[in-house]
Amino acid sequence: MSNIRTRLARTARRAQRGMTLLEIMIVLAILALVMGLVVGPRVMRMFGESKGDIARATVKKYAFEAYPSWSAAHPDKSCPDKLEDLNEYMNNKDIKDPWGGQFKMLCGQNLPAGAKGMAVQSPGEDGKEGTSDDIKSWE
Repeated sequence: MSNIRTRLARTARRAQRGMTLLEIMIVLAILALVMGLVVGPRVMRMFGESKGDIARATVKKYAFEAYPSWSAAHPDKSCPDKLEDLNEYMNNKDIKDPWGGQFKMLCGQNLPAGAKGMAVQSPGEDGKEGTSDDIKSWE
């Protein structure tokens, strides 16, 4: 009778045993793989979209905040000599867009239709002007 009780107690202990460290590590590896394949591309796409948002905000800040401040400080000039002259009125000291290209200032006779005072544009992700991904302050 005690032999049967011992066997039943041993069986009950085995049934209540927890997961091993190896089993936990396998589950974590599977979760990491799923996160890398499902969530990773979405996060990277969001980073790409945020670069466009940063470029849009920067061209608008140059055209609608920095230029009016510069214009008020320099009433004798209609256009700054270079875009870097407007950095004094911005927190930004770099005139490169998020993709490493140069922002382009359009002023005076080069001013596009629909823009007032000054316009700024970025060539966008492809780095080429005149393509659909260009970011313009006047649009």
